[in-house]
Amino acid sequence: MTCQVNFSPVAEEDLARLLSQACERELTSAAGDLDIPERAIDASGPACSFLRIGPFDYRRVDCSAWVLELVVPFGATGNMAMFESIDARTPVMAAVRHQREADFH
Repeated sequence: MTCQVNFSPVAEEDLARLLSQACERELTSAAGDLDIPERAIDASGPACSFLRIGPFDYRRVDCSAWVLELVVPFGATGNMAMFESIDARTPVMAAVRHQREADFH
């Protein structure tokens, strides 16, 4: 089964926020590398590929079988993506946060 992964407006805003924060961090770093933020966002691509193949293979959030969490590794940390499956073939990326952030907002 192959699914189409959709992104909620909140997830799109989260990705833009994470990219902006990463760019700012690299611009203020003595050894800043502006390729790093782009590569961090690009790391979400393989995660979405995995979602298309098996959207129910990830850790459940709370007690719902329809809300799942996916780790998107990048370097020493990475991002956490929360997605909700509307049905068995439609996972929607609901929100994204950095692993060091407190929680989804």
